[in-house]
Amino acid sequence: MATVTASLVDNSIETPGQRAPLVLGGQDYASVTDTVCRIAEAPRMPLAWYVALAISSSLTAMLGVVVAYLLATGIGVWGNMNPVFWAFDIVNFVFWVGIAHAGTLISAVLFLFRQNWRTSINRASEAMTIFAVICAGMFPAIHVGRIWVIWYTAPLPTQNWVWQNFRSPLMWDVFAISTYASVSAIFWYMGMVPDFATFRDRATNKWKYFAYGILSLGWNGSARAWHRYERAYLLLAAMSTPLVLSVHTIVSFDFATSQLPGWHTTIFPPYFVAGAIFSGFGMVLTLMVPSRELFGLKDLITPRHLENMCKIILATGTIVGYSYAMEFFIAWYSGSRYEQFAFINRAFGPYWWAYWTMVSCNVLSPQLFWFKKFRTTPWLMFIVSIFVNIGMWFERFVIVVTSLHRDFLPSSWAYYMPTTIDICTLIGSFGLFFTLFLLFLRFLPVVAMAEIRGVMPHPQGEGEQH
Repeated sequence: MATVTASLVDNSIETPGQRAPLVLGGQDYASVTDTVCRIAEAPRMPLAWYVALAISSSLTAMLGVVVAYLLATGIGVWGNMNPVFWAFDIVNFVFWVGIAHAGTLISAVLFLFRQNWRTSINRASEAMTIFAVICAGMFPAIHVGRIWVIWYTAPLPTQNWVWQNFRSPLMWDVFAISTYASVSAIFWYMGMVPDFATFRDRATNKWKYFAYGILSLGWNGSARAWHRYERAYLLLAAMSTPLVLSVHTIVSFDFATSQLPGWHTTIFPPYFVAGAIFSGFGMVLTLMVPSRELFGLKDLITPRHLENMCKIILATGTIVGYSYAMEFFIAWYSGSRYEQFAFINRAFGPYWWAYWTMVSCNVLSPQLFWFKKFRTTPWLMFIVSIFVNIGMWFERFVIVVTSLHRDFLPSSWAYYMPTTIDICTLIGSFGLFFTLFLLFLRFLPVVAMAEIRGVMPHPQGEGEQH
């Protein structure tokens, strides 16, 4: 049983020649299982969970209403206009795809590099990935307006007599996002199979036993089952790793392959990938800091886990800041007056407030993580993570809107403003995301019990059981 709380032990301090423990509180195999299972087994959740679910589900209902209004009326209810034909819809799409990045990075890439600290946060990060992809996928679907004929976009030339342009990055996007979503969902589910078996064996009624029994796929914990599981997990990790880099690279091609000043740049692929990892880890912190407090997970999600995430945010935030500076340098070095105007307009034009909000949140706020107090104080890192989320949304707004609103012809210049429907759709997508995550906390194993037990010291005479 837990005897020492995480607040009394700082495992973020490395002693030379000795690795700091990943799990605190004197936890053993049984207490880890109890800590995770009691969240789903508890008859009632903390009051804060009900309040959060009420708010998020209300926002989700609002999202359903505004989407129904959009489909009934047409995309004229959005603020899109000439020349800003892409606006909140593509901004929100790219933002949520970026958020989806961290889950597979933590699960697959850190797994291949044998980073054992990932085991406490990979499950929630994978869930975040799936839910963020759902939110992202909604926007391309609804922005077509007449969604009931969207099947014409499917590559079925024998049925539709429509030949898609496979040289278009927009088509590559369809395959990249759908592949990423499919592999991430399989990876997430397969990692939960041993934990579903634990839930099944501890079930107190036949409905839970039946549901978790189906989900556990007949898992029996035998040596053969573990061997096949670990081989399959390794293969899926190897398949997922290139997707981490390819998804946002291809999303960046939507812009980089165009001829528009502000978009046509070769720095976009690495810049987008770094930004996606940056925003994904920011959202992981936003979710995990309150979750570990509410559900008593501080011995499993320890200061070391949080500090490692802060260091990644600091590193990727610095890369993002460097990319912002390089964009200005390339615009000057190119000698193109249109490119130079696009970037001067970003910083000092009508949308200066969006640009400097982006810089403040994405470049300045992560620098606070140079200080250990910010890397080890949960409420401080939670605040910084909120700024990161805000800044990354504004980054996509700046790229999309400020590059479009002043076209080559001054006569076509315009000032884009979102409508109430735009804003409600954005807020509603957050409601959908948080509703799905709160339900995940209630019904599924939040922490990978089997993986955590695998990185704990092996006790004498234990570990042979399930």
